[in-house]
Amino acid sequence: MNNSSNRPLLLICDHASNYIPPTYQKLGLTADQLKEHIAWDIGAAEITLQISKILNSVAILSGISRLIVDANRDPSEQKSTPEISDNITITGNKDLTKIDRENRLKKYFWPYHNAIKKQIDYFEEKLDPYNNIPIIFSIHTFTQVMRLVDAKKRPWDVGVLWNRDPRVADILIRELTKHKDNLIVGDNQPYSGKEFYYTLDYHAGGRGIPHCAIEIRQDLVNTPEGINYWATLISKILNNIIDNSKIHKIVQF
Repeated sequence: MNNSSNRPLLLICDHASNYIPPTYQKLGLTADQLKEHIAWDIGAAEITLQISKILNSVAILSGISRLIVDANRDPSEQKSTPEISDNITITGNKDLTKIDRENRLKKYFWPYHNAIKKQIDYFEEKLDPYNNIPIIFSIHTFTQVMRLVDAKKRPWDVGVLWNRDPRVADILIRELTKHKDNLIVGDNQPYSGKEFYYTLDYHAGGRGIPHCAIEIRQDLVNTPEGINYWATLISKILNNIIDNSKIHKIVQF
């Protein structure tokens, strides 16, 4: 979306869709199970598209369920095609051969990542690659309660995930924390960007490109009102970050 925009911001959404091509026969799951968080990040696509519209920025969304192949996992690891997700068995992922996995990567994983790389390359051609480098911003949502034994409700409204580069994360955490609605903000919670987040590490971390990921709790974005609230809030903060010229530089951390 907006792939001709020259605003120095690239929005990405790894888990935008729960779509499973018919040939995979729903991976043995029910229609209700495919609506759950195991198949996608509920609300993430709508938030991404709304932010893209508000800020007139480029957005790239994965069009396949994370259960076919997870766009945010190292493709060399088996967990990119999980056999179990939140205590639900994914029978269609059982006993996959190397060829099966390679076919999925070729059809769905690499086209998404190649699109991201192509867009970053476009930015570098059109923008000053040293003083106006784009921000890469990844949008995710998380379930409030997992099916694990003794699982507790996650208290955070939103989490900011980052690894070595704090430039975007520091501002985002500060602005969310001081918001009038007294949001509970997680710093590398409920997940840690220091442990995984393949997409950002692969495309941004190693190249010194400013980047960050956000995780919003899914029960807060399961209505149009919730989606609008978070898209508007994040857009306002991102707009201020975009205007900060100190951030748009290649820096190795």
